[in-house]
Amino acid sequence: MNARMQPLAAWPAAARRGLVGVFTDIDDTLTTEGAITGDALAALAALRAAGLRRVAITGRPVGWSLPFVGVWPVDAIVAENGAVALLPLGDGRVEKRYQQDAPTRERQFARMQAVLARIEREIPGARRATDSAGRECDIAIDHSEFTRLDDAGIAAVVALMRQEGMHATVSSIHVNGWYGEHDKLEGARWIVRELWGARLDDELPRWAYVGDSTNDALMFAHFEHSIGVANVRRFEAALPQLPRYVTLQERGAGFAEVAAAVLAVTGC
Repeated sequence: MNARMQPLAAWPAAARRGLVGVFTDIDDTLTTEGAITGDALAALAALRAAGLRRVAITGRPVGWSLPFVGVWPVDAIVAENGAVALLPLGDGRVEKRYQQDAPTRERQFARMQAVLARIEREIPGARRATDSAGRECDIAIDHSEFTRLDDAGIAAVVALMRQEGMHATVSSIHVNGWYGEHDKLEGARWIVRELWGARLDDELPRWAYVGDSTNDALMFAHFEHSIGVANVRRFEAALPQLPRYVTLQERGAGFAEVAAAVLAVTGC
């Protein structure tokens, strides 16, 4: 673990100047109170104008993400913790790509619905996320969006998911569970191959990652240029890996702060 998070101002200009792209979480990183803010949208647009790649990678489902992928200035939204990529094609058209084939998705969907029902039956206060109808490759339990589930309840949900052989991770609003070997990092590697024919691991020093919670820890560990928006501090004690840098501002304003730091060395 990093001993501490450094202020964003400590991020070397030479490192920022060498970037080709930015990965970002969505909830409480791009969004504030559940909606993307004008400053975050403008920041994405400014990064696009400067020629940088922009990929949002999230635990949110396909159905929730579809309305945004053609509107936000991003190259892709990788949804459901790396399982599905949504690619804007222009004129409101969107292409969906999956890491798993259709028979695998169908089989695992049925298993996950059984686990979801068990969680709601056995864990007091556990309720499926309101965006569950749009999920194809994972399940989600709400802990902080519309329902409050305490730390013991969250831990119980994670334990039950893992008992059922699922991967489980906790975001700022949901507990997500899924079958398969994908995660945010594998989703990032996959989309770089799919869109740009490159190996992310060969380009890691040229990408930044921006996030805010415990389900970003894997990305914080792998990206040299990892940044937490200021609200990451509420998860600081629980994070197995801290981001290298932290912004002064929270949520969408924090993302805008990151973009400004990148653009300050590009001349744009």
